[in-house]
Amino acid sequence: MDTTQYLDVFIDESNEHIEMLYRKLLELEKNPNEKAIIEEIFRSAHTLKGMSATMGYNDLATLTHTLENVFDAIRYDQVQVQSEMIDLLVETVDHLNTMVENIASGGDGSHNITKVANQLQMIEQGKLLVGADTRFEQVEELDNTISTFTNIDEFELSILNESQERGFQNYDITIQLREDCLLKGARVFMVFEVLEQLGEVIKSDPPVSDLEEENFDFTFSVILISNQNAKEIEGKIKKVSEIDSVNVNPFSVKKYRESKENNSSIKENTESNSNNNEEHKNKEQQEPAKNQHKTIRVNIEKLDVLMNLFEELIIDRGRLEQISSDLKNADLQDTVERMARVSSDLQNIILTMRMVPIDHVFNRFPRMVRKLARDLQKQVDIEIIGADTELDRTVIDEIGDPIVHLLRNAIDHGIETPEERLQKGKLEKGTIKLKAYHSGNHVFIEIEDDGAGINKEKVLSKAIKNGLLTERESDALTEQQIYELIMASGFSTADKISDISGRGVGLDVVKNTIESLGGSISIDSELNKGSIFSVQLPLTLTIISVLLVELNKEKYAIPLSSIIETAIVSSEQIHSAHHKKVIDFRGKVVPLVNLKDVFGIPNTKVDEEYTSIVIVKKGEKMAALVVDSFIGQQEIVLKSLGSYLSNTFAISGATILGDGQVALIIDSNAIIK
Repeated sequence: MDTTQYLDVFIDESNEHIEMLYRKLLELEKNPNEKAIIEEIFRSAHTLKGMSATMGYNDLATLTHTLENVFDAIRYDQVQVQSEMIDLLVETVDHLNTMVENIASGGDGSHNITKVANQLQMIEQGKLLVGADTRFEQVEELDNTISTFTNIDEFELSILNESQERGFQNYDITIQLREDCLLKGARVFMVFEVLEQLGEVIKSDPPVSDLEEENFDFTFSVILISNQNAKEIEGKIKKVSEIDSVNVNPFSVKKYRESKENNSSIKENTESNSNNNEEHKNKEQQEPAKNQHKTIRVNIEKLDVLMNLFEELIIDRGRLEQISSDLKNADLQDTVERMARVSSDLQNIILTMRMVPIDHVFNRFPRMVRKLARDLQKQVDIEIIGADTELDRTVIDEIGDPIVHLLRNAIDHGIETPEERLQKGKLEKGTIKLKAYHSGNHVFIEIEDDGAGINKEKVLSKAIKNGLLTERESDALTEQQIYELIMASGFSTADKISDISGRGVGLDVVKNTIESLGGSISIDSELNKGSIFSVQLPLTLTIISVLLVELNKEKYAIPLSSIIETAIVSSEQIHSAHHKKVIDFRGKVVPLVNLKDVFGIPNTKVDEEYTSIVIVKKGEKMAALVVDSFIGQQEIVLKSLGSYLSNTFAISGATILGDGQVALIIDSNAIIK
């Protein structure tokens, strides 16, 4: 059956099952007796086995079949889940992932699975030992029973079985000739002469006829019955010239039969899946296009071009709305309103095409955190919040490495060892929270740990020693500025250099990468309590909904996604606290920020009885922005101010309005910060 048409679907679904296996194995480590998790892992392994067998990827099918057997034994309480077991199971999924990646890149998915398959068989048989050395010693013993032969018939197996009963040894021997060997057939003949003196050859691979005609590369194998030991056999074969290597392994009839049964069950599953696929195909032909989800791959550059064209359409739409309002023509107004509705739907589709859940980046972090924590002999839990937060694809592709750096930094510098945590009165296991959320036209990603925090004195001392600042300059720094020193190039507070930290490379790279995306990073910390690294990234949504406001006859735009509500307050509702004006907003004290003061706009208005305000929010913090008047809601195209004006405070861009005027877009997050 031609399966090439199903390859893309196979790769996508295989990746989904592998991600499921990774995620559920980490959950199983925390809840080893949770039957629901065990069942889900079994189902994923079973499905992946059936798919790979159907597609003809035998190594992938064999390894998933062995993994399935392990979880079959676990779910029927024949094997108990142990922490040592999880490492091997995660390693097994790593092998599966490697094979799927090989298939995706055009390979055949072949992989050396003998060792890991034998280890899984040990788990299935309840032979997993806590000590690594004894475990691998048994694995090696099992390795020797794996045969390269796939076509030994029952008559030959009965001879081998009888030889064992009579006290003879059965050997699986693999001989590798040197690649510069000129007369391969002659060397094979000489090897067979030696073997006939040592015992009886039952089988060869390739067959003898192919060996005589030199129809093989440089490797061949034989099954030998002998009363000699393995070392003697190996030594005598090596006396033949132009032989590169000889491997002599015991051959087990029992293991061979078990291996054949496993392959048989996979083959049956293949035929079953093939039949199912044929039935499914016939059904699809009878009911064409009823439930088919057809997808196409689109280059991101084409989406950029589409977005640019749509931006021009939005500007023209705004101009038409202005003209229809001035002319007050009913037909024109109806047409413009319909155009606005259609373009709004089109806008949502275009933006959705570019948006990807941040989970695509987050889903690989739990296993990375687990592995690094074990390497550092620490106990760390990771908690992920807001993985369904969506971000533009171009930003998603870039933020993976910076977050990896921040997580590694949190585990290495932040979380203490279990002993240190107990001395400080903390739980042995540290926690890292990875949180993503929208605020305005930005996405915030926070990496929070409950570790040691940042030692300000140590940071200042190292900064002065490295010549980053003088002692006089250090006295004027705020806490935030001190924390930001750790992101200077070449700066490190690590006492010793390791593979993970101490080389002064990391946070400066993180900062540069995030700033290159138009984002920023801030740090908050408390000694012995923990640290929070907050990354602010633009959504790169070039078309946003805003509230247009007026300040001294100049128009400004505030993104609707930042706004909680608008209000008009009387002078009696405005109070003073710590020499600042505040208002009481639903029981919360919210600071009053006059935008004219922020942007240096002359205040031509005298104190009035009523004040127009816009309540904006960033995370848990709020502010009330004072404006002259509200103009109304509008969709605008966000335009960059260019490199010369990139550092303008609290302005994220500009837009061209329908009447040709330019309005600046206010970054309320910067004002709250």
